Amino acid sequence: MTPVIRVRELTKVYRRGTEEVRALDGVTFEIPRGQFAAIVGPSGSGKTTLLNLLGCLDVPTSGTLMIEGQETRGLSERALTRLRRERVGFVFQHFGLVPTLTVAENVALPAVFARRRVPDRVEGLLRRVGLEHRRDHRPNQLSGGEMQRVAVARALVNEPRLLLADEPTGNLDSATGESVIQLLRELHHDGLTIVVVTHNETLAAHAEHRLRMQDGKLTGDA
Repeated sequence: MTPVIRVRELTKVYRRGTEEVRALDGVTFEIPRGQFAAIVGPSGSGKTTLLNLLGCLDVPTSGTLMIEGQETRGLSERALTRLRRERVGFVFQHFGLVPTLTVAENVALPAVFARRRVPDRVEGLLRRVGLEHRRDHRPNQLSGGEMQRVAVARALVNEPRLLLADEPTGNLDSATGESVIQLLRELHHDGLTIVVVTHNETLAAHAEHRLRMQDGKLTGDA
């Protein structure tokens, strides 16, 4: 079976004036379909850079990235946008909700950009994350845990094959974070491929596979 993610010698170099920073240095790994993987390591080790490359939010300096067997190198920005929209869902540490939109409108937003009408899908996702009673509220009326669950529902609205999450419990207290972890576990149980960047040891412990980063390199399983 084709892995959802296949990475070969992936490198990302940033330039700051005359200085060259190798944020990623020759990273190679695969994520099979349906796996729950955690990327762990100290701050500045390259975890978020790697996640951004996996989600095609940035492009590598060199190396190969394949998403469901499709080589991303050489794709136009339009094709990368389509790939992100149709195959990948994103959950960010700071939620990224639009403050002027309701919960239901925030969840529907990626589908609006994809020119899809999915009212039943939105309602089903709100039930799934336990927020159907909050559908007409604005983000400032929600708790941190509720906002993160809205963000998860939004990430799923276009039925992606892959969910990427950057510190999904980073802004939450331990009890609220546990509810988000449980939601991710349920989604994984349903067959979704999930990759999280996290410092949360409890979340990482639920992953089937842990990848440890250090100084831009993959140093092995955690």
